[in-house]
Amino acid sequence: MKKIGFLSFGHWAESPQSQVRSASDALLQSIELAVAAEEVGADGAYFRVHHFARQLASPYPLLAAVGARTSRIEIGTGVIDMRYENPLYMAEDAGAADLISGGRLQLGISRGSPEQVVDGFRYFGYQPGEGSDHAEMARDHTRVFLDVIEGKGFAQPNPRPMFPNPPGLLRLEPHSPGLRDRIWWGAGSRATAEWTAEQGMNLMSSTLLTEDTGVPFHQLQAEQIQMFRDAWKAAGHEREPRVSVSRSIFPIVSDLDRAYFGGESRSQDQVGHIDGGIARFGKSYAGEPDQLVKDLAEDEAIAAADTLLLTVPNQLGVDYNAHVLDSVIRHVAPALGWR
Repeated sequence: MKKIGFLSFGHWAESPQSQVRSASDALLQSIELAVAAEEVGADGAYFRVHHFARQLASPYPLLAAVGARTSRIEIGTGVIDMRYENPLYMAEDAGAADLISGGRLQLGISRGSPEQVVDGFRYFGYQPGEGSDHAEMARDHTRVFLDVIEGKGFAQPNPRPMFPNPPGLLRLEPHSPGLRDRIWWGAGSRATAEWTAEQGMNLMSSTLLTEDTGVPFHQLQAEQIQMFRDAWKAAGHEREPRVSVSRSIFPIVSDLDRAYFGGESRSQDQVGHIDGGIARFGKSYAGEPDQLVKDLAEDEAIAAADTLLLTVPNQLGVDYNAHVLDSVIRHVAPALGWR
């Protein structure tokens, strides 16, 4: 079985066309969509993290709230920009959110995407060290984070503490056992996918890759996934890794679906530029369920992944997005062997 979840950017806009007009709307509707997703049989609720934008930004209160309102689905991010993160504070927040959810956190992290402001991480108090750059700073923060969530003691205890200490060096609390195996890295290239495997993180691949070899997006992404798995095996990790891909998929089963997404049936891959380099963007899938089944059966990256994240148009509201999830799960997934 393939796990199917949603990925929401949590956009909000003060517009009559949007059903999400404030930050409060975005947060509260995100929780309600996670509840609705669990009810229709989805496997995960994932949220994007963007700073300085009218989108979801601070993930841990939202993850904890979703964890408290649901009982089964995985709860995750896709992705947290590690350039902005204090890795020790992050370890405490992640441990707390994971414990509240009963060990359902699937935390996607990465170097991040193009920003709303110039070097926004500097406003958060972080800047690359001499001879380094922002990408390496993100990896440095990640190494510290991965190390401390293992749960090993590293801090010298106060000989006269306010409360009694356990023996030995102290670890960060709260510690959530097993969280280390549920960390994902959002890789935008094949080389980064290999690095991800070497670090023992799961692979989260998006609807764009920061390289282009001229082949269709899904084939390039499938190559990335295979390189990740080969590197994982070479690294000698004991557990089986997980791989997710993201897609925009809209079954047209009503007139409203056709009004919103009928034009997307002609969607194609696009090649553009991001962060000063070339990138290939994957197409959207929209159409009658029978046609979607045929089209999606040819997507090599979806076939290679164990988890599919459906990017949702959150500004259309909770009810409509729950309908989209339900349509994929009922009308498309069974015919493709995903259910």
